[in-house]
This record gives sequence, structure tokens and C-alpha cells, in this order.
Amino acid sequence: MEQFQIETAQNISISQNTAHLGDRMLAYLIDSFIILVYYVLIIMILVSMNVDSGDWWTFYLLLSLPAFLYYVLLESFMDGQTVGKHLMQIRVVKLDGSKPSFSSYFIRWVLRIIDVVLTMGGVAVLTILIKGKGQRVGDIAAGTTVITEKKRVFLHDTLLRDLPSDYSPKFPQVTVFKDREMQTIKDLYDDARRNGNHNVIVSLSDQIKKVTEINTEAKPMDFVDVIIKDYSYYTREM
Repeated sequence: MEQFQIETAQNISISQNTAHLGDRMLAYLIDSFIILVYYVLIIMILVSMNVDSGDWWTFYLLLSLPAFLYYVLLESFMDGQTVGKHLMQIRVVKLDGSKPSFSSYFIRWVLRIIDVVLTMGGVAVLTILIKGKGQRVGDIAAGTTVITEKKRVFLHDTLLRDLPSDYSPKFPQVTVFKDREMQTIKDLYDDARRNGNHNVIVSLSDQIKKVTEINTEAKPMDFVDVIIKDYSYYTREM
């Protein structure tokens, strides 16, 4: 997954994460399965209707148009997504941050023949890996890329406490802890409070004081709570 900057028409820089190649491949497999099922259903319907052989191919071609135009239609009407892309939380966008036009989707769809169909996806994978910004040949020609809409959650995000806007931290020494260490402290503290295990909180308080060399007369429960809040404050500011 690669992060890149896009410039909007208002000269605002926005960071975007390109969709992971694995997510794009899974989306493609999902869409291909849907298309295959649709074609099978068409054949089953035509067979059950006992259509004359002379008209069979005419009906087949007409009914198969939605599947043939699957990508360009769905991406146009679903704001850059197909069913597979929607499930994988990825989307086609313009490099300048604007919504792709129908012509952009059409160019991507036409060049899919080279990118995917004729080369079994080999050209698409190679171009994405070499070009950067998540672009296959169709994206390069259309000025588009595929981004992920999955939110990246870091460990320190789970540590954050709800703090008032005027919160003032008391112990800057808490920054000696790493995220995983503070996560352990928070989990032990929350669990001890729920179970009324005061000894665990006292032990946590003593260990924190030993590591940070903090001297305070605060009660163990209050002290550990402040430590967690202070860590949330400082990591939020980073």
C-alpha cells in the first residue's frame, strides 16, 4: 500500500492510500464470479425457454450486454465501485481528487482488454508494481487510480481517552512508555477496576513510579488513571 498526495482544484493537498494489490485481485475475483453466474443463468433461462437455434444467439447477445458492460456501468453508477470493489472497500478516483467522468471509466474498461483479459492480469500487475500510485495501463491513460477506503487503525488509537479540551497533563514522563506497554497498563487497570482488584492497581502504580521516577501522593487508582490520560494527551499531540 503506497501513500501519495493529490492536489484538488482548490490547491488542497490530500493524502490517499492506494489500494493493496491483494484487495484489487480479490475484488476482481468477486466481480468475475458474479459475471460468470450471470452468464450461467442466461444460458439456463434460454435452454428452459426452448428458444429456436436461429434466435438463440440473438437473445444471448442481448441478455449478456449487462455482463459485458459490467465494469463501465457499475463504476459509472456506483461512484467508482463495482460489487467487488465495494466489498473490498476500494474505489476508482482521479489523480487530481475529482470524480472520474464516464470517459475515464470507459477508457479503463476498454484497456482492460490489454491489462487483464489478453494477459490474464499480468500487464496490470506488472504496471501497478512498477508505475506506482496504484495504476495499471487503463488508469494511466484515464488519469485515475484505485484507493482504499479502509481506515488505518494504529495501536495508539485504542489508547485514547476522552479528554476535555482544556485538559492539562501532569506527568510528561509517561512518554517513556511504548504503545504496547501502555496498552497493557490500560487493559490491566480497566480489568482490575471492573473486578474490584485493588492490589493489581497498587502494583501498577508502584511499577509506573519506578519506571518513570515520579513522586506523588496521589492514590494508586487516581494516579494510574491520570497516567493513561496523560499518555493519551501526548500521543494525540504527536
